[in-house]
Amino acid sequence: MLESQKFRQHMGEISRQSTVFVAGTMFTTAAAYFFKVYLARVLGAEALGIYALGMTIVGVLGVFNALGLPQSAVRFVALYSATGKLDQLRCFLWRGTGMLLVSNVLLSAAILLVGPWIAVRFYHTPTLSRYLGLFALIMLLGALTTFFGQVLAGYKDVTRRTIITNFIGSPLTMLLTVVLVLEGAGLRGYIVAQVASAMVVFLFLLAMVWKLTPGDAALFSDSRLPSLEPQVLSFSAAMLGMGVLEFLLTQSDKVLIGFYLSAREVGIYAMAAALVGFVPIALQSVNQIFSPTIADLHARGEREVLGRLFQTLTKWIFGLTLPLATVVIIFARPIMSIFGHDFESGGPILIIGALGQLVNCGVGSVGYLLLMSGNQRRLIKVQVTMAGVMVLLNLLLIPVWGIVGAAVAAAMVNIGTNGWNLREVRRSLGFSPYNRSYIQLVPPLLALLIATLALKVGLAYVRPQWAVIMLAIAVAYLIFLGVMFSFGLSADDELIVNAIWSRIRAFHRAAVATT
Repeated sequence: MLESQKFRQHMGEISRQSTVFVAGTMFTTAAAYFFKVYLARVLGAEALGIYALGMTIVGVLGVFNALGLPQSAVRFVALYSATGKLDQLRCFLWRGTGMLLVSNVLLSAAILLVGPWIAVRFYHTPTLSRYLGLFALIMLLGALTTFFGQVLAGYKDVTRRTIITNFIGSPLTMLLTVVLVLEGAGLRGYIVAQVASAMVVFLFLLAMVWKLTPGDAALFSDSRLPSLEPQVLSFSAAMLGMGVLEFLLTQSDKVLIGFYLSAREVGIYAMAAALVGFVPIALQSVNQIFSPTIADLHARGEREVLGRLFQTLTKWIFGLTLPLATVVIIFARPIMSIFGHDFESGGPILIIGALGQLVNCGVGSVGYLLLMSGNQRRLIKVQVTMAGVMVLLNLLLIPVWGIVGAAVAAAMVNIGTNGWNLREVRRSLGFSPYNRSYIQLVPPLLALLIATLALKVGLAYVRPQWAVIMLAIAVAYLIFLGVMFSFGLSADDELIVNAIWSRIRAFHRAAVATT
């Protein structure tokens, strides 16, 4: 009975906060889609490719500038808050911030010194050199906003972070970009807008962290700060190593496309990859609040509750991903054509990437389960091997198949990584996300496949195509959820639905009260 109460409590919290994150992400996703269309049509594939190449430089140095501290924040802020270790919490916040500032100043200098050589000799794109100073600022502010955003996640307050990043930061970036581009600033205007909005987001996040930090932990006193605990240092070192591997897994394709092909090809691939990144929105939403919950429950030894949460959440993550992934796969070419004729060749990238993300969502939060339960060595083993596979596949496939080869490599590595992580979760924790209730997903999946294909064929000549795509997404979700509910829900499923529905009603009441 006690275990069931704890399950309901944690599931309700995850569902409510994930709903806020989903709402913010959906708002940002919808706005970002039209914004990317605007950017693609105004700046073109080559300018976006130059931007993507600049971000690879930020990415490779950004592996070292964060020092593994943002990921550590989720685990240890949650741990110190739960156990009342305020001195260690204060030490982590102040020392972590200082370390980030020092490392980013040094690496910003490296960008200014080494960046021009990379732009000219490696990427064969001298124009990139003009923007290196702005990319250094993006790196600095990105490290700080990521750190303090993860601190908020450690406090289990994803709602405030979502409001700041999704409802303030993203719209501000878009607004400033449009204003500066209309003034003729071009690509420079887009990058300047990102720097300005990142500064605003950083200040808001800093204020929220200051407000939520308990007692005197937020204050800097004259007394000597204690040293970071050995477990923090070892965990951060592990996260630093994983950051290197993550860069190889997520950025090596763009680096090698820039080396072997051109900035234009990088721009097409980066745009398609960005759209693929929207597919696992349900997984990303759950991970934001589930990750500190994993650390909390594992530290308390509540394995049964943790395993039950993992199983229920994975089913819903996969189910809520199916409609979006189906529409992306079936409407891949029309989606890319909206960005302009130059981007139509990115259609296969969407299909391949969406298939890989389906596997990612189908195994749930396996990476975070290993990470937040102290099994980071198992995760690193997987990442090391798959990072090497990723680089090897890119070296073999990009010269032969171009950007399609890069997409195939990314999907294969995505599938291999998640399958291996799932195996490690079973070995170390004894958890499996699957049970007989997954059979309930088959009828709604078949129904949405038929409906989406019918819309694709029946409305092929309707313009504008973006309206057809939006209609297809809405219809896919309505049919999927309608058929799923008609077959009945388990008690755990009903708990999730009730938590989400109560949150929606609360939003509605708040909206009515303000009108």
